[in-house]
Amino acid sequence: MSVKVEVIEGGVPHNNILAAGLVSTLVCLYLTYLNVLTNTELFSFFGGLAMVAALVWGSHTIKVLCSYGIGTGVPSAGMIAFGSGVIAMLLATKFGVLAPVVALVLAAVIGFILGYIANNILNMKIPAMVQALTEMAVVGALSLMGFAALITGGFTFAGLTTGSVSVMGMTLMTHQQSFIGGGLIAVAFLLGAIAIQHPFNATLGPGWKQDRMLMLTAECGFLSMIVASVMSFALISAGSALIALLVAIIGWVYTYQQYMEMSKRDAAAWLDAKPIPDVEGH
Repeated sequence: MSVKVEVIEGGVPHNNILAAGLVSTLVCLYLTYLNVLTNTELFSFFGGLAMVAALVWGSHTIKVLCSYGIGTGVPSAGMIAFGSGVIAMLLATKFGVLAPVVALVLAAVIGFILGYIANNILNMKIPAMVQALTEMAVVGALSLMGFAALITGGFTFAGLTTGSVSVMGMTLMTHQQSFIGGGLIAVAFLLGAIAIQHPFNATLGPGWKQDRMLMLTAECGFLSMIVASVMSFALISAGSALIALLVAIIGWVYTYQQYMEMSKRDAAAWLDAKPIPDVEGH
C-alpha cells in the first residue's frame, strides 16, 4: 500500500503539460524533415528543441510519480525512461518519415507493459505508475530521436548507422562514423537521462515551485543540447552544427537567467523563517 505524501498545488495541470510537450516534440521532430526536402542540414537544430520539449514534459511526469513517496526512485525513473525509450526509438527509425509516430506508439506499449509489471507483478501498487511509465517511455524515445536528428540531421535508420569519411580524395561509407556505430547514442542516452531526473531532485522540498522546476529542466535540456551540438560537427556540415550550437547557447543563457531569478524569488520568501532551536544538552 502506498501513501501519497506530496501533491501538486496550483500551477499548470499535468495533462496540459503532457499535451503541450507531446505536440511540441512531434512538431519539432517533423521540422527536421525539412533537411530532406531542402537537401540541407540547416534544420537539424529543431531536433534539439524537440528534445528540450520532451524533457520538460518528462520531468513533470517524474514529479507526479514521485509524489507518492518514492523520491529515491527519481534517478531510476530517468534511466527507465531512456532504457525503454531507446528500444522503441531504434525500431521506429526503420519506418522513415513515420518514425516519430511509430516511436510514440511503440514506446507507449512498452511503457504500459513495464507499468503493469511494476504494479501488478512487483506489487508496487502506485496509482500513477502505469501512466507515468508509459509517458516516460515515450519521452525517452522522442528525446533520443531528437538527439539523433540534431547530431545527424535526420531520424532514419540508415542515417543513424552510416556515415562517410574522405580517404585520399575518395568518399567512403563507414558505420564507425555514425550516431550508433560511433557510440554517440550512449552519450545522448546519459545526457537525456541526467537532464530529465535532475530538476526534480534539485528543487524538491517545502519550497518546490512548478515553474522553477520546469525552467531548470529547460536549462538542463539546452545544456545537453550544447554538448550534442558540439558532437554534431563530426557528422553534419559545420554551418549547420554552428547554428544548432548558437541556438543551444542562447536557449541555455536565457533559461539559466530565468532559473536564477526564480531561485532568488523563492529563496526570498523564506528569509523570515525562524532558525532551528537548539535542544538543551546537545
